[in-house]
Amino acid sequence: MRILVTGGAGFIGSNLVDRLLADGHEVAVVDDLSGGDRANLVDAAQSSRFALHVMDIRDPALIGLAAEWRPEVICHLAAQVSVRRSVADPVHDARLNVEGTASVLTAAHHGGTRKVILASSVAVYGRPAVIPVPADAATDPRSPYAASKLSAETYLATFKALYDIDYTALVLSNVYGPRQSPDGEAGVVAIFTDALLKGTPTVVYGDGGQTRDYVFVDDVVDGFVRACGDEGNGRRFNLGTGVETSDRRLHSLVAGVAGAADEPADAEARLGDLPAMAVDPAPALEGLGWRPQTDLATGLKATVEWARARLSIR
Repeated sequence: MRILVTGGAGFIGSNLVDRLLADGHEVAVVDDLSGGDRANLVDAAQSSRFALHVMDIRDPALIGLAAEWRPEVICHLAAQVSVRRSVADPVHDARLNVEGTASVLTAAHHGGTRKVILASSVAVYGRPAVIPVPADAATDPRSPYAASKLSAETYLATFKALYDIDYTALVLSNVYGPRQSPDGEAGVVAIFTDALLKGTPTVVYGDGGQTRDYVFVDDVVDGFVRACGDEGNGRRFNLGTGVETSDRRLHSLVAGVAGAADEPADAEARLGDLPAMAVDPAPALEGLGWRPQTDLATGLKATVEWARARLSIR
């Protein structure tokens, strides 16, 4: 089938593109390269079934592209992903995540698209009462970023009602793996990996007991692929492991794989950080036939090996 991937030059998006091409699909990527990297698409660019369109998802030209190419499915991953930036500039966040999603859905309508799959975030749950968080848990956005992601989910349902465009919202826990950038606030696995391989200082905030649910990128990609079919229409699914790993434990695991000293510096806890998060993936098994396949040790080994190769090239 023809599948359009927004944000396809990014970490998760480019891994998804490679999988879709390997499965025999035609793939078009829309990415303005503000956060993505052409280097992530080097392998994809060798395929005659691939095209990259350097374009902001809010560009009216996206409607023309969809109307001409007529993608059967759109995987929507393009987004502003920084919680802190969303707090500092909520208008910018809304323009990219809310207006951008409305633009993608409008293009889907004009392109006769059957289904749109959204990359949502655990941020929509706020401070959950139960961990692991069920997919039907009450939403409680605590940042403009969380509010914009929840708004994007609402837009999916609206366009289903208006134009009968099917959708699935995939709530992603902390995704890690090859191609994740160590820059910025997100991606603590990438941050630890890059620093430990370079021999530069690492930091653990607070007492190191804060926990997150780490899911390997290949498993997340598999969730998107499964959602491209008719399964899971009109539903939200959690893509995570349901397993909590503390910051201090994660540092020890990455240091062990990297062969580096497990001696992070301590720093004060960051204001607003959640003390714990993990999501219940069980409904995704029932609805999509999806379950996480990669344990943390295996995923970290693959991630460190990729980062080591990348750093040795430079």
